[in-house]
Amino acid sequence: MRHEEAGVSDDLQWVFGYGSLIWRPGFEFAAREPALLHGAHRQLCIYSFTHRGTPETPGLVLGLERGGSCRGVAFAVRQSDWPPVLDYLRARELQNNVYHERWRPIRLASGVTVPALTYLADPAHIQYAGHLPREEQLRLVRQGHGNAGPNRDYVINTAAHLSELGLKDPTLEWLSRKLAE
Repeated sequence: MRHEEAGVSDDLQWVFGYGSLIWRPGFEFAAREPALLHGAHRQLCIYSFTHRGTPETPGLVLGLERGGSCRGVAFAVRQSDWPPVLDYLRARELQNNVYHERWRPIRLASGVTVPALTYLADPAHIQYAGHLPREEQLRLVRQGHGNAGPNRDYVINTAAHLSELGLKDPTLEWLSRKLAE
């Protein structure tokens, strides 16, 4: 959807999705559009102790790490819907405080730049895994199972939805192939 069609106005707030928000936003939105965030990249860099693992057998989920860029999806939320959406996002993304909530400029596919609510990985947090070798990522994903289900499903769903959007993520694609074997 073109930005103009979404109704460019002060009535919209934008949310940037780069992982499971792409395929399971969980909130009402007025428009959805491919977008690009500069200054951070998608990385499996967060140990999941709740949603996709436990403290004893952690899974591994995506975070936005400093540097590079990330293609994802922007969701436009009407101002009248914003308070419950923000509450929902904070409960979902800030449960363990492993992410920093920040407003960052994103460039929509329509060419317009808008501020978007974004969740960035906190490298000082105990759940921050950093850059792990692929085999270690695979081990963690295979073992992870939390209150949102198997970590395997999270990785496969995210890789599939990125592919549907024409976005390449070699690590997620490799992991998906290995998990399907």
